[in-house]
Amino acid sequence: MLQTTFDIQYPIIQAPMAGVTSPKFVAACAEAGLLGSIGAGYLDGEQTKQFIQEVKKLTTKPFAVNLFVQEEPKIDVEVLQQARMALQPFYDELGLSPVQSVISKEVFAGQVQAVIEEKVAICSFTFGLPSPAILKQLKDHGVYTIGTATTLEEAILVEQAGMNAVVLQGGEAGGHRGSFTDPLQLIPLHDLLQQVVGKVAIPIIAAGGLVTKEDIQKALESGAQAVQIGTALLVADECEISPLYKNAVLASKEQQTTITLAFTGKPARGLANDFTKRMEDATVAPYPLQNYLTTTIRKESAEQGNAEYLSMWMGENSHLIQQTDTVKKHCAQTIIIFNPRRALYICIESFFFVERHILLYTRGRRNGITRRIKSCWSGTSRCASSCFL
Repeated sequence: MLQTTFDIQYPIIQAPMAGVTSPKFVAACAEAGLLGSIGAGYLDGEQTKQFIQEVKKLTTKPFAVNLFVQEEPKIDVEVLQQARMALQPFYDELGLSPVQSVISKEVFAGQVQAVIEEKVAICSFTFGLPSPAILKQLKDHGVYTIGTATTLEEAILVEQAGMNAVVLQGGEAGGHRGSFTDPLQLIPLHDLLQQVVGKVAIPIIAAGGLVTKEDIQKALESGAQAVQIGTALLVADECEISPLYKNAVLASKEQQTTITLAFTGKPARGLANDFTKRMEDATVAPYPLQNYLTTTIRKESAEQGNAEYLSMWMGENSHLIQQTDTVKKHCAQTIIIFNPRRALYICIESFFFVERHILLYTRGRRNGITRRIKSCWSGTSRCASSCFL
């Protein structure tokens, strides 16, 4: 079981939200019994190493690092110019000079080296499959590897690549889609679980729209060994996003999120706002170039308190989040988790309960008394309900 493999109290992974996770937040999640995760997608090798070291100062619990699998973007000068022109009105409104040049730097190798040098036990990947050489390098150093899939096809490819586990990302999930095959598909999580469970042998981690304890319980009962949650933790006290962002999550309404390429060049789910609406039909540069083009827009908007031009990633069920709390209290109050020790205890207890009633029934028959002990098997039902704490 992943809970044992990761040495965590709950079979829950804190989603590695690049640009959102901070050392304090990751450490708080780890200390609360989750698998904390560093979203290193926007960091270079040295920054990744420093981030890992900061987390280590705050916790001795295990945590993971998530990396974006890099593809060298095909730079079309005309597309890049059109993308700049589409963003010009936003530069003007915010009083910014347009970004004149964008350079795509290779950072993936340095990030992998940081994971190895800092002896991080778990490394997950988004946007594709690392090369066989990278995977071998990590496995030679004892690193447990996790891929991301949004379809059955991708899940099979993750397994065939030799990764140890797979995150199944449902269409409800906030943030970037982990897709790496075409066309883009938004399969609801529980449909995706039904499609994949039994088709791959590696452990499955369910992600996407998991806010309530019922959501999490259903995912675990559907074949996932663990769940990954992100949006529900955005409003945690230890999460260091801006008050503007937290308030937007708390105030979000049903069907207010959208999938957009406008901020980064990769499809991602976030709160619909003026920027996403105005950019619906605009030319967008490929990732990560679009991300570089919009960085100053997002930074200045945050400083001005302008939520209309910010990328505020959140899942479809963000409207179900009603209050802030610490990570630990959030877990205690809203998460039902399978506890194998409790399950064993209750199952043994139920066995003796049933055995006792069967004995009474047998004695009754011997005395010429016919009893129907309707409750005979009712004790076993407690096994299912009491195994979740």
